[in-house]
Amino acid sequence: MENDKGFIVRRLSQNEIPAALELAWKVFSEYESPDYAPEGTEEFRKCLHDEEYLAGIEYYGAFDGEKLIGTIGIRADKKHICFFFVDENYHRKGIGTGMFRYLLKDYSGKTITLNSSPYGVPFYRAIGFVPTDEEKTVNGIRFTPMEYKSEAGNKGMLRASEYLN
Repeated sequence: MENDKGFIVRRLSQNEIPAALELAWKVFSEYESPDYAPEGTEEFRKCLHDEEYLAGIEYYGAFDGEKLIGTIGIRADKKHICFFFVDENYHRKGIGTGMFRYLLKDYSGKTITLNSSPYGVPFYRAIGFVPTDEEKTVNGIRFTPMEYKSEAGNKGMLRASEYLN
């Protein structure tokens, strides 16, 4: 799917996943790691190399030409987003919103959850996620549990029907 800004959003192939994880580490290091204890940064780094943790994640990516500029990963069985990152040079250009809209094609009518970093909470609120609990810290990782109720009852900015029409 190409959006009106010329960026392509699609599912990633298996051989593109290492680049998506590399992008996640780059953006995490720049924007989130400074707010975390060293334990949290190390915990996130370990997740990126843990085959058991990474199993079962479906990856989507945004591209500017051939360059991967954003990635979103979701555990299909739990409808839980575990990676959502956009290259710093592409922030505030609709990349994250476009990737989320594309993901909604596959998860229409589903409740989607995620654990937002402090940095991400305003963005997730803007696209219709709501906190389900207070901020927590586990293994040095700070997060706010959030959910998005697709279609049914969600008063947020995005609805699958808006994307699909």
